[in-house]
Amino acid sequence: MSEEFKIEIVNPEKSFLIKEDVTEVVVPAFEGEMGILKDHISIISFLKPGVIKILSKSGNEDYYVEDGIVEFKNNNLSILTSSILNLTDLDKSKLQNLIKLAEEESSKPEIDDQSRYIADQKVEVLKSIN
Repeated sequence: MSEEFKIEIVNPEKSFLIKEDVTEVVVPAFEGEMGILKDHISIISFLKPGVIKILSKSGNEDYYVEDGIVEFKNNNLSILTSSILNLTDLDKSKLQNLIKLAEEESSKPEIDDQSRYIADQKVEVLKSIN
């Protein structure tokens, strides 16, 4: 019996990724990292800044996301996000620039606690990628 399911990642520009041979996905949900396998219970959750890890028969892929919504239902995983980057496309200078922008955002005096938490998460994740 097949242990595979379908994933679709959509951002504002386009349908970013569609794969039908996925065996596991790990997403950075606000509740913590969440592993999703075939026949997982239906869920809807918000994403925090982090790395989406996709394990599939055709190869593993890692993507950095800053936000989004994840829904799993009937062995279809949908991720809607405004910002996603393939880690293989992320060079040192782009990564350093993203870290700098997140640190600047976090250090603004007028920022509210929730926005500061998100900015701090971005800094932490980007530094761990570095």
